[in-house]
Amino acid sequence: MTFQGFGPEALPFFKALKFHQSREWFEANRATYESAVKGPMGDLVEDVAERLRHAKIPIKGDRKSSAFRIHRDVRFSLNKDPYKTNAGVALTRSGRKGDPGVLYFHLSPEECFFAAGFYLPDPAELGRLRAAAARAPKAFKAMTAKLAKTGLGLSDEDSLKRAPRGFEAVDDAEIAAAIRLKSLICLKPVTASAIASPALADHFCAFARDALPLLAWGWDALADSR
Repeated sequence: MTFQGFGPEALPFFKALKFHQSREWFEANRATYESAVKGPMGDLVEDVAERLRHAKIPIKGDRKSSAFRIHRDVRFSLNKDPYKTNAGVALTRSGRKGDPGVLYFHLSPEECFFAAGFYLPDPAELGRLRAAAARAPKAFKAMTAKLAKTGLGLSDEDSLKRAPRGFEAVDDAEIAAAIRLKSLICLKPVTASAIASPALADHFCAFARDALPLLAWGWDALADSR
């Protein structure tokens, strides 16, 4: 189905779930979750994926493979709450969530946002991204300039205080700052009112186009065997 917006029960559902956190409450309110959150999120993913396909943007997804489970993995966590109090979807080149380079939407009462890029890649992938930026600074800066033209920039929320080993000699300030990042991502906030509109799909597709230079740069960097 074409995305029609999230209904008024979506965010209040998560607020209540945060308070209750019990299987009994969740099962009693499962129908609300299915109709207010899971269903619309699936519609959003498939609507956006179809539009991106027509626009020849190499990002795929569907309601089954792109959505994150609401159940938390509590095996190694001190927090034993069984349910997440947010929903998210990740679209990638293959459609599998685990592939590097994602287009993401996050829905929660605290914040809603679009994101794209390479979030906490494994050490080998992160090393290749850093090496690509150091090896070809002009190409990296051209990519960030394209992001800037659309109002986007790399998030510096998760950054090392010092240069990682092997990159101490990088003296270009912009490249050095990028190399200290643990994730190479860009973010765009989404208002709570915007999630209720069918136009959210339009905004998601526009964000994908704006963030594509980062994704394309990273994909090329990871494909380079040097």
